Amino acid sequence: MKTLTSLALELGKHLAASGQTVTTAESCTGGGIAYVLTEIAGSSAWFESGFVTYSNKAKEDMVGVSLETLAAHGAVSEPVVAEMAKGALDAAGADFAVAVSGVAGPGGGSKDKPVGMVCFGWALKNGQVITDTQHFTGDRHQIRVATIEHSLRRLLVEIQN
Repeated sequence: MKTLTSLALELGKHLAASGQTVTTAESCTGGGIAYVLTEIAGSSAWFESGFVTYSNKAKEDMVGVSLETLAAHGAVSEPVVAEMAKGALDAAGADFAVAVSGVAGPGGGSKDKPVGMVCFGWALKNGQVITDTQHFTGDRHQIRVATIEHSLRRLLVEIQN
């Protein structure tokens, strides 16, 4: 958790200095990214909101993921996290958004989408959307922590650019 706290502190420092904000749209982490960010005192100055969109219906209703995208690609896909990130950014009016959807296990995996597969999306106010897919190993907790860490590390890179 220390690494996550360090990352959140650094993110907060950069966001506060620039007067910018961040939001999250989370599925497999169940709000874990938002939790880590809001553990930082003063985070209300730069953390806008968090959307826990665990179900497909929540992804559609809360952050505007289209039924067509969900049907064509499934919830664990780069097209879905791209829409999640854009939708969260728009709904929150933030400068940055991070979205995650994956298979944390221990069940629920398939040949095409095994346990440990997590898709990431980062949306920037300038319209840019970045996506990435990672394959983590470990138990459910380890996969979720690795997901939070990866999302924060890439978010920090984008904030510093």
